[in-house]
Amino acid sequence: MTTEPAAAGGVFPVPRACPFNLPPEYERLRSHGRAVRVRMAGGNSAWLVARHEDARRVLADPRMSVDRRREGFPRFAPVTEEERQASFQDFRPPMNWMDPPEHTAARRSVRAEFSPGRTEALRPRVQEIVDRRLELMAAAPRPVDLVRELAVPVPSLVICELLGLPYRVHGHFEERTGRMFSHATPAAERTRAAHEIRSLLAELVADKERDPPDDLLGRLILRGRREGAPDREAVVSMAFVLLVAGHSTTADMIALGALTLLEHPDQLAWMLADPARTPLAVDELLRYLTVVNASTARTALADVEVGGVTVRAGEGVVVVGPAANRDPEVFERPDEFDPGRGGGRHLAFGVGRHRCLGHRLARMELQIVFDALFRRLPGLRPAVPFGALSFKEKANIYGVRELPVTW
Repeated sequence: MTTEPAAAGGVFPVPRACPFNLPPEYERLRSHGRAVRVRMAGGNSAWLVARHEDARRVLADPRMSVDRRREGFPRFAPVTEEERQASFQDFRPPMNWMDPPEHTAARRSVRAEFSPGRTEALRPRVQEIVDRRLELMAAAPRPVDLVRELAVPVPSLVICELLGLPYRVHGHFEERTGRMFSHATPAAERTRAAHEIRSLLAELVADKERDPPDDLLGRLILRGRREGAPDREAVVSMAFVLLVAGHSTTADMIALGALTLLEHPDQLAWMLADPARTPLAVDELLRYLTVVNASTARTALADVEVGGVTVRAGEGVVVVGPAANRDPEVFERPDEFDPGRGGGRHLAFGVGRHRCLGHRLARMELQIVFDALFRRLPGLRPAVPFGALSFKEKANIYGVRELPVTW
């Protein structure tokens, strides 16, 4: 990583060698106490923010843009200008690329779908999905890959049902989402994967337009008609961001969270002693793991003071979430996994107007999975040594590729 001051060799983002420890470069960046200028893997430069207080300010500041089409937006993987421009052609920006007022209108259109009441109403169905996947796991020959049999299917089934998509298409989405989030995937291939997802979604939305059903996408279609502005591309764009965001991060959290609990048996026993402790354990896992590894970026719309430096208009900023969520100024013994610490001050879901819309649903899925998994299979343990596991070191969303387990 080339910095001012130099922190290490290479470029940002830095691969994570271990799920339980930050890269040393992140520790040094945070301890420096200032925003630091780095060279991005995509070729441009950006300011890195690693302290919790500075991260919150950046994420909540309306002068910080999420629009990836802006010239100074940090680039996490190699891309030519031609490839960058091609990625925006025939592509309506999803909600998480929008600034106000477009973002405000888009978020308002689906906000009620993720309200506390609407989310809680999904609990029985999510429980059914989890219980069924555990039944299949219990009946399968051992060892079982927890990623393939539980971590991926649960959030995929939940988001497909919520959007009203047939589960038969989940493989199409999962494979292409994996390509989109990998820094090792060439830019042209990432763009192609995104367009392929959107093309299939456009077909599915067109089918729904004939007789809109009572599901999230059907309600969006009817809302557009009532307002006199039906817009298929807007529905497709919303489906895209909800689908991609709704399963990838949760799937990686399920697998990595299960591994963390298995590697910390005392903390697992503490959680299982009282069902009321499961939400605390989930919040601590979100803080401790912070699977959104390197995709929280902004471009300054005006000169902004951040972390002791002036970020000029047009310059990029990257929030290093894993470092901010282990800031010793906020979290006592930050490198310890302590589900009893309480509090939800972590930034795993972001803050401000771009806070994850489905944070309640994600928390609920994780709580149900971890509570049911370890009670249904009390002797659960890894089937291979920790050192034999392979992790997604070069991906925006960090996780374990496979997790063979037995009991």
